[in-house]
Amino acid sequence: MPFAGITMIMILGFFGLAYSFYPYVVPDQMTIDEAASAPESLLIILAGTLFVLPVIIGYSIFAYRVFGGKAAELRYD
Repeated sequence: MPFAGITMIMILGFFGLAYSFYPYVVPDQMTIDEAASAPESLLIILAGTLFVLPVIIGYSIFAYRVFGGKAAELRYD
């Protein structure tokens, strides 16, 4: 329960800070629209993400199945 409470405080603090700066990325100098990349570049990044993210998730599941449960309890005899 304490871990969940601290996690929520950190998340709420982060979102509160982000909300207080909105719409600026750099306070009083650069807005989100000015900092955004060109739409063409963002489409290339999206295409790469749509390809790579399932591969990463699939490999993580595969590695978990291969190595899961293989470790034994550490004993000092």
